[in-house]
Amino acid sequence: MKKPYYITTPIYYPSSNLHIGHCYCSVAADSIARFKKLQGYDVYFLTGTDEHGQKIERKAEEAGTTPKEYVDKIVAATKDLWKLMDVNYDGFIRTTDDYHVKAVQKIFKELYDRGDIYKGEYKGWYCTPCESFFTETQLKDGKCPDCGREVELTSEECYFFRLSKYQDRLTEYIEAHPEFIQPAFRAKEMINNFLKPGLEDLCVSRTSIKWGIPVDFDPDHVVYVWLDALTNYITKLGYTTENHELFDKFWPADVHMVAKDIMRFHAIIWPAMLMALDLPLPKHLAVHGWITFNGQKMSKSLGNVVDPFVLGKRYGADAIRYHILREMALGADSSFSNEIMINRINSDLANGFGNLVSRTVAMVEKYFGGTLPTEREGGEFDDDLIATATALKSSVDDFIDKTQLNNALAEIFKVVSRANKYIDETAPWVIAKDETKKARLATVLYNLLETIRITATLLSAFMPTTMPKALEQIGACEKCATYENADKFGVLPLDVTVKKGEALFPRIDVEKEIEELNAIIKNNEKVDEKTAKLKEEIEGVAQIGIDDFCKVDLRVAEIKACEPIKKAKKLLKLTIYDGVKERTVASGIAKFYTPDDLIGRKIILVSNLKPAKLCGVESCGMILAATCGEEIKVIFVDDMEPGSKIS
Repeated sequence: MKKPYYITTPIYYPSSNLHIGHCYCSVAADSIARFKKLQGYDVYFLTGTDEHGQKIERKAEEAGTTPKEYVDKIVAATKDLWKLMDVNYDGFIRTTDDYHVKAVQKIFKELYDRGDIYKGEYKGWYCTPCESFFTETQLKDGKCPDCGREVELTSEECYFFRLSKYQDRLTEYIEAHPEFIQPAFRAKEMINNFLKPGLEDLCVSRTSIKWGIPVDFDPDHVVYVWLDALTNYITKLGYTTENHELFDKFWPADVHMVAKDIMRFHAIIWPAMLMALDLPLPKHLAVHGWITFNGQKMSKSLGNVVDPFVLGKRYGADAIRYHILREMALGADSSFSNEIMINRINSDLANGFGNLVSRTVAMVEKYFGGTLPTEREGGEFDDDLIATATALKSSVDDFIDKTQLNNALAEIFKVVSRANKYIDETAPWVIAKDETKKARLATVLYNLLETIRITATLLSAFMPTTMPKALEQIGACEKCATYENADKFGVLPLDVTVKKGEALFPRIDVEKEIEELNAIIKNNEKVDEKTAKLKEEIEGVAQIGIDDFCKVDLRVAEIKACEPIKKAKKLLKLTIYDGVKERTVASGIAKFYTPDDLIGRKIILVSNLKPAKLCGVESCGMILAATCGEEIKVIFVDDMEPGSKIS
């Protein structure tokens, strides 16, 4: 019976701006899953999309659509990218899936019944992009410690998970299981930065948003996105349902692959939740860095980052997969540029592996018509090549188990380099000149074919499209190219027949390619309709001098009273205090604000505007507001005193 193996990636926030940085985690997990299948494991590889939360709700509102319609479109693009990158998952979960919603509600209720979830009031700081709550001391320069963006002060009724209850148990577990979080320095970060300072109970519901899973016994609340998202690893397996065969078979997970920015949730919150549910913890949390551009986390807004769809179609998924896996050391960031990528393709794939295959096959065809004779004669350098090739599988196995994929690939390409060196050492073209040395020539070429068979077999998990082509060219049948035979020499038939094919990785002209890529980038820099309109508006405004600007007096004022103007549906009559006296202002914001929304709020007033009568009301000034799509939003400055001058 095959041994089960369960590997996951975090479920991804649906993004319309997919870039090469999104690919690493899924490609890495896919490569490990493929390798484990090669080893004979019964593998389940899970990925998916995290679709609830405030940021989705807001983006959908900005797009003029429902949250579900918004994510439906983007999930399709995510799946298209995984297909292009040959990410062959066994399960794909969406947190909007009905079975997941029901399971999350059951888990929430179970934790509540156990006393690990309780109702309270949350007062603190919330980062919408990260869907994370922070205390004052956790903020960095008053901003989110994870992404560096602005946070919002939030106060609302919510449910809390007793995270603090599991602080000591978590610390003991991490310290007793060094294999749990890798690399090791990430485990130290969790202990020193979060566990030792002390954990606070975690807010796990919201009342201020609606786009989420309702708490079924208290429907004014929706489940906090991280409790919702993290449980996907068990809900997809049927946890809480009658169909729990997958859960019984695959849990606990062998590997969670996660990026460093969500490590805290997977290393602290998720294990604590599992402890509260009396479930075993995942065996291994592999924390990887970011693919960076100019030292910053990759983002299309930084520019000069080619779309992964363009890269994949231009160079093939295997070349892109190899590059990002080879460059990323577990736990560290890796810098991306088109030039680095092309040079890596040329050096390792075109000049290294591809050249080894083409040279060897070409010599078998040239000297033996494509089929080797069965006579053999050993010689110098043979034993070293054979020993190097047959020892490869063991070291690759070790690095795969440690999720150090860059090191596994480095080991394979050491053998590729050794084989290319063997060609130079044995000089087959010289041997071919002596008719009495045909057996020796056949041995040299056979040794090269066997080395290619071993390396291509192990590389098939990383480059699943190209390696079967390489194995076909060297005459390796399906039974020859198995994991069991990857540490054996002499597996190919002595009279093996090769089959010349197209170059596996054609060499790229670096300068020409960079020029063409830059042209693609420039052509793809489309300005959306909204931006184009904004650009036209800004550039169309007549310029004024500083003297004109200084004539405008902007002051903070407090709204003391507010009422509709009967004769005008769009106007509200505001009574405001400017720090010296009260005055009346008529403002066209009735469609967007009620009097209760405004009374007591502080706004910015154009205080020296000439009075004007609007629908019978004398308006002494104007308040500042911004248009946001079809809406008008007043600019509030509640933390400033009336009369303060804006300059």
